Amino acid sequence: MRYLRVLPFKKLFRGVIGVKNFFILPILISKDQVGGQAVLEGVMLRGKQNWVIAVRKPNQEIVIEKRKINSIAKKLPLLKVPLLRGIAAVIEMVVLGMQAISLSAELTMEDEDVKISGKEMAVSIGLALIFGAFLFIILPSWITVLIDKQLSNVFAVSFFEGFLRLGIFLLYLIVISRIKDIKRVFEYHGAEHKVIHAFEAEDELTPQAASKYSPLHVGCGTAFILIAFTILILVFALLGRPPLIWRIISRLLVAPLVIGISYEIIKFARKRKDSSFVKVLLAPGLWLQKLTTREPSLEQLEVAISSLKSLLPLENFENESEACILQ
Repeated sequence: MRYLRVLPFKKLFRGVIGVKNFFILPILISKDQVGGQAVLEGVMLRGKQNWVIAVRKPNQEIVIEKRKINSIAKKLPLLKVPLLRGIAAVIEMVVLGMQAISLSAELTMEDEDVKISGKEMAVSIGLALIFGAFLFIILPSWITVLIDKQLSNVFAVSFFEGFLRLGIFLLYLIVISRIKDIKRVFEYHGAEHKVIHAFEAEDELTPQAASKYSPLHVGCGTAFILIAFTILILVFALLGRPPLIWRIISRLLVAPLVIGISYEIIKFARKRKDSSFVKVLLAPGLWLQKLTTREPSLEQLEVAISSLKSLLPLENFENESEACILQ
């Protein structure tokens, strides 16, 4: 594959299974919301109509690229109803997120004419989905079947499988966080959050002003993953104790439902982030972000600010307080 040939393995690894990019931590998109993610040496932010990516090239130049969003929900109104809108949003963000990652890879490759085709993009997305299905559905299901008879009831089985899945996820984060290139992505993740904090506080959008804010944010999609894992425990308990093949198939089949439910919970919580109940609900997600964010440099904050400043005029926000950012 030309994709494997022209890109260094490290960048392919970051693009396909880097946690912030592989999971494409889901974004809530509504009238007053924008979403985004860290990419290779930069930050991507999106609104309802547009997405913008800002990347720092090896020569230290910050490059801005702007794209229109062709949302499938516009063509199929049915995808705007609860549950279905979450599934559609996540699928859309998987595709958009991988496009942003590939574009950032192209922009950061100095002195090389790197272009990633639609076919290569489809292969990358396919590999990411297969990897995720194996690591978080097939592997936990297989291990759980091995000790199924040692557990007293179906709820014990479901809780074991759920905590095993969470443990695998945490181990995955710990392992990749030790990789130098992934650390850079996590630093841009922190930069994204700091800049959004400054924006929401109506503070000036400068690296110095943004640096004083926390790299953790209640709107981060990390909370989505944690909520989804929790819902999986409850849903899988209702499926009983089937043999391995049906166990795997049933979990793959209910995954879209879990995505839809998790999306609605995050959407509800995001609108009520000052509620004590919501703060407790989202607290584990904030704790988990300590694994997926790092303190960014002023230069990285500058890149995140460039992305945000380029997006706002495209989305026609009348003032800064009109937009509510969810990463």
